[in-house]
Amino acid sequence: MRPTQWVKNGLLAVAPAAAHQLTHADVFLRTATAFIAFCFMASGIYLINDLRDAHADRLHPTKRFRAIASEELSTRAALTCAVILIMIAFAIPFALSRSWGLLLILGLYFVISLSYSLWLKNLAIIELGVVASGFFLRAYAGAVTSHIVVSTWFLVVISFGALFLVVGKRTSELKKVGANLGRPVLAEYTLEFLRSALTLSATVVVTGYCLWAFDTSLTGLSSTHNDFVPIRLTVVPVVFAVLFIMRSADAGDSDAPEELLLHNRTVQALAVLWIVLLAWGVYG
Repeated sequence: MRPTQWVKNGLLAVAPAAAHQLTHADVFLRTATAFIAFCFMASGIYLINDLRDAHADRLHPTKRFRAIASEELSTRAALTCAVILIMIAFAIPFALSRSWGLLLILGLYFVISLSYSLWLKNLAIIELGVVASGFFLRAYAGAVTSHIVVSTWFLVVISFGALFLVVGKRTSELKKVGANLGRPVLAEYTLEFLRSALTLSATVVVTGYCLWAFDTSLTGLSSTHNDFVPIRLTVVPVVFAVLFIMRSADAGDSDAPEELLLHNRTVQALAVLWIVLLAWGVYG
């Protein structure tokens, strides 16, 4: 079920927090409920993915320790759990007074993720976008669930930020493991291409975030908040985090986003600084 992956569901809180709505009881409840729904859905999908990849995982230096690959969990038990978890995830939006928006996004996430597990993971370039879409759908679900209008720049930052993290992870995988014991699709990439893609996505992320942070329209971060300065200073930890991840990817040390956030002290410090500055500017 990979509970460490649930940290990615924190993206659901970004839109409500930036819109100064997360402290409202109804918005907090909706966001928390959507968070739980995505935890159930993601865990169900991971079980299906591990069932599909069990044979390949047994040949991988670290994935061979996964419960299904190591045969600690039977195929029947894993499949049963997956079905139950996914059914619960789809039932949760009805607890939000039939939140059709959340139900639709969960449905899209399910279809895209299942398609990825079955065959899209082997299509170069496409698989990068598919994985990135999971981050985007989480962030957008947070806005849709609480009926929050989001900035175009917010969508740009989330989309290309997700792509940046995925490309960084693929770059590191290619350098450390390669295509033989890693993902077969890595054979379709070269380090030069992935570095170019990493630079391209990083450029869009930084540019988009700056435009969002300095935007004084109704959907920008610097709209009706008390103090522009802390909001605009959030650009600093974002830029340093991007540079740090680029360096880590180039050195072959870039981990999955949730691993970076849970275990890397530098990323944790930059994340805390970003949260403090954002909270100061929005709620101070």
